[in-house]
Amino acid sequence: MRPSFMVGTVLGLLLSGCGGSSNPLGNSSTIANPVVTTSQSLSFAYFQRCVNPIFLARLQTQINGTTQTNTCAAAGCHAYATGAGGALRIVPTAQVVDVTNPANTAAVIQATDMYKNFYSAQGEVVINSPTLSLLLNKPLLRGVLHGGGLIFPGTSDPHVQLITYWITHPSPIGQDEFSSANSDLFTPADPMTGACNTQ
Repeated sequence: MRPSFMVGTVLGLLLSGCGGSSNPLGNSSTIANPVVTTSQSLSFAYFQRCVNPIFLARLQTQINGTTQTNTCAAAGCHAYATGAGGALRIVPTAQVVDVTNPANTAAVIQATDMYKNFYSAQGEVVINSPTLSLLLNKPLLRGVLHGGGLIFPGTSDPHVQLITYWITHPSPIGQDEFSSANSDLFTPADPMTGACNTQ
């Protein structure tokens, strides 16, 4: 018997168990995903002013009992072009966008490197659930591995408080990440000069 015939026969037998009336794993014949009735976005302005700087800060990390200093956006970590750190990608040279300038429309902002950083970070978040968000769980080593080791010593760390506030204060339902309502995340309520709220 020719090897190619044997391979084809074996594959055919294996695949025959995937369809038809054979269901060796007891899987449901239909899948019903929950219907999403609302969607929310996190604030771009708060990310830019309060969260993105964390990725650029020189932070101490603990890896195998050794203390090192690095940035999240470093080349070997989460740098957009050269990072080895999974899905989170940060452009370290992203420029701040003046969100109060009417010329910076949503389309203009979405074409910026800062928006790339925002979009990537938001992808590591479960909105309103900091304890389910990889953006916090990885650097806190909460039940997941992180090649960069322990970054934040605990939830009282000021960086963790900023990220937590961002995750738990999304734009109002029906409004996007550029909503003027997001100005309330700053004191005074100015996304370019206000202080980042954490409570």
